[in-house]
Amino acid sequence: MNTLQQFPPIKWAMVHPRLAAWIVLSIGMIILLVIEAQNIGLTAFNWIALIVACIGVAGACVWIISWEDADEE
Repeated sequence: MNTLQQFPPIKWAMVHPRLAAWIVLSIGMIILLVIEAQNIGLTAFNWIALIVACIGVAGACVWIISWEDADEE
């Protein structure tokens, strides 16, 4: 397990857990968005707006979940 923790991306994620969670959740949400909306015929502006919205929602989710971290301290 210690060798896995020495892998640079995992080491970075352990130092910055909220930012890492935001990135992973954003990527997952964007992948789902692309899979589900690929044949709808969205314009480039629509895609950009939806991707920015996904990133914002993912950040809000991580922020709300982090409220419970303050309760434990």
